[in-house]
Amino acid sequence: MRHANKLRTLVICGLTAVANLAAAQTAACPQPVYLTLDTGHMGVAPLMAQVLQRQQVRVTFFAAQEKTQQGDGTLGQHWAPWWRERAAEGHAFASHTWDHAYWRADLKGADAGRFQIRPSSGVQAGQNLTWTAEQYCANLRQAAQRLQDITGQRPLPLFRAPGGKTSPALLQAARQCGFAHVGWADAGFLGDELPSDKFPNAQLLQKALARIRPGDILMAHLGIWSRQDPWAPAVLEPLIEGLKAKGMCFATLREHPQYKSWIAQHPLALSGHAVSGQ
Repeated sequence: MRHANKLRTLVICGLTAVANLAAAQTAACPQPVYLTLDTGHMGVAPLMAQVLQRQQVRVTFFAAQEKTQQGDGTLGQHWAPWWRERAAEGHAFASHTWDHAYWRADLKGADAGRFQIRPSSGVQAGQNLTWTAEQYCANLRQAAQRLQDITGQRPLPLFRAPGGKTSPALLQAARQCGFAHVGWADAGFLGDELPSDKFPNAQLLQKALARIRPGDILMAHLGIWSRQDPWAPAVLEPLIEGLKAKGMCFATLREHPQYKSWIAQHPLALSGHAVSGQ
């Protein structure tokens, strides 16, 4: 009986500590925005990391194994130290599919329950493929597993479909294997994918500062091949400073009210040992 009472006390104390920490985080960041960064060519990644360090901002990275300007892909050995440094700084990580695999359509007829998928990286890049739900889930897990192997940190049970392209059937398939989808707010589309001759950095910055509101999920990339005048880091730091000046602060998706309970209830079951959890 004494042992049971002691165990009950420890559990209550642990739950109280978690609740107090969450309350402290909310108090410290009463008007959060959630900056998320998807993988890209990584050419600007070191400079973006310097901005995040300088501004003491934590973000959520969605990672796929994409082609890079240097090295063997975003999740290859060349960039592994960079990811480990971000983990040590307290950033969060989640899957962007391994092959940066775009959903194209839900299939019908004899292929009902399957999806047309077009990867933009990997050995089948540019091909229209037919994947089962299990194949899509395996691609989600492959990126998450690699992130854990590199960082020692368990990724969040979240994912972002490349291009944000999904269907209800795809979202349901992903949820059944433990992944909830994360999009972005309309104002949170930061425009780094757009052509710089038509959407210059100054215009994108001004638009973002005028439209972003507390609670918004923001989205940009670690380098876009097609943009001639890179969005980052030129826009990143003034955007952060401008939003801070308006009373906003930055949090990872660990603290997002829409995803907190899902994250707590659906820890990813990956192989190997995570040094730190979610």
